[in-house]
Amino acid sequence: MTAADRRLPHITEGRAAALADGDPAPPEAPAPTAPPARTLADPDTPFAVVDVHRVRRNIARLARHAERLGVTLRPHVKTAKSLDAAALLHPGTPGPVTVSTLAEAEAFADGGHTDITYAVGIDPHKLPRVVALRRRGVTLRVLLDSAGQARAVAEAAREAGIALPAQVEIDCDGHRGGLRPDAPELAGIGRVLHDAGCLDGVLTHAGESYFAHTPEERRLAAERERDAAVAAAGRLRAAGLPVPVVSVGSTPTAHAAEDLTGVSELRAGNYVFFDLVMAGLGVCELDDLALSVVVTVIGHRPEYGWIITDGGWMAMSRDRGTSAQPQDQGYGLVAGLDGRLVPGLVMTAASQEHGTLTARDGAPLPDLPIGTRLRVLPNHACATAAQHRGYHVVDGSRPAGPAPGIQAVWNRVTGW
Repeated sequence: MTAADRRLPHITEGRAAALADGDPAPPEAPAPTAPPARTLADPDTPFAVVDVHRVRRNIARLARHAERLGVTLRPHVKTAKSLDAAALLHPGTPGPVTVSTLAEAEAFADGGHTDITYAVGIDPHKLPRVVALRRRGVTLRVLLDSAGQARAVAEAAREAGIALPAQVEIDCDGHRGGLRPDAPELAGIGRVLHDAGCLDGVLTHAGESYFAHTPEERRLAAERERDAAVAAAGRLRAAGLPVPVVSVGSTPTAHAAEDLTGVSELRAGNYVFFDLVMAGLGVCELDDLALSVVVTVIGHRPEYGWIITDGGWMAMSRDRGTSAQPQDQGYGLVAGLDGRLVPGLVMTAASQEHGTLTARDGAPLPDLPIGTRLRVLPNHACATAAQHRGYHVVDGSRPAGPAPGIQAVWNRVTGW
């Protein structure tokens, strides 16, 4: 074989010889393709599954609540990162969404969304991409919490000759970024943005609500979230600055809020799929979890009480969010292919491509032969979904039989 041949590993030996002799190349044989997947028994494991019936039910629940509260619902698409899933949020026409990456913003703009909030503090290096989306007619809001970011946004807007709507991030619970509502620099940052035609409002996120284990704790978290955003907006208005948008939200507080006076919009994202962390907090029931991962039993270690599957942390993620909750769910609860939980069976350990299932509280292991397919419910839907390119969609409202039928395949947006 020549050096040229070695550089063309995709060319068969016969085809390479024909090319070297100058003869017309024989056609390549088509690559073998797997038959189309019709049920969850067909695709190679592991793969992600979404129950569209539960997705619709979860979406409707929060939509009704936002309507009762009198606020606009701006769902966060960072969990599903799917245009197909987002189409269920605003039936008929694309509606307002929140994104966590500019790749999401660009993909959703390509899908017809024109009202987008990029809810991560803006890196000035990314502003040309923001400007490009604004030139396409997309109202893309950016987020910031410093004078340096505000100056960068104002300068980019002036150079482009186009307003770049920006919201000031408010810290309501010390969880992550943002300014405290009484921060002395708040009005100055607002003035820099306003003078460039960019001040769009304030935004906060109650990140600590993910540790609120009772309804009362979640209700108080929602009140603190609202009060912080409204107070910050009041300070800006007292300085003569307009604040058209007052945005709050997290999945726990969005469902717990009872009064959003002074707030204009509500954000949440995890609620579309929900997960074991949300179920552990009491925000949802296990029956609401719409995302799972199908794995296959590939081994047994009865001396250790283990069942081994082909789904490790590359399929489930490393997230152990329930470890701090009263009931630790390991890497996930285990269900049959029909979605019904296997009593007491938990994914308790994971290496890259192996998952270990054990029985809780010393119960006997169920008889699951090699080749048995199972569905694992994740701790953190956002993290688990990120391990997959897309979702095989089933409809839990239809009779399933031993292997639910696949209704569709939804692609995911990846990258930043």
